[in-house]
Amino acid sequence: MGLYISLFKLTEEGIKNIKNAPNRIEEGIKAAEAMGGKVIGFYPTMGEYDYVGIAEWPNDEAASAFLLALGSKGNVRTTTLKAYTIEEYKGIINKLP
Repeated sequence: MGLYISLFKLTEEGIKNIKNAPNRIEEGIKAAEAMGGKVIGFYPTMGEYDYVGIAEWPNDEAASAFLLALGSKGNVRTTTLKAYTIEEYKGIINKLP
């Protein structure tokens, strides 16, 4: 399973219906799990981004499908980073010429 860090910004629609945000978050976590993901953590934040989520996905395609489905609901926009463990990073570095 790959590790992904997602940064979320509320859209106008999302902020307009902010009182429903806790329910939307719970639904999103359940949807991620139904699509093969595992949410490690999800945090409301202050600053440029409104939420930060950390999840494991079996592959890039599964992560992308979930994020596209989430974005299509119109409440958030995402920026996602694929992350590596230190051990994975060492393996990448060891492959350098």
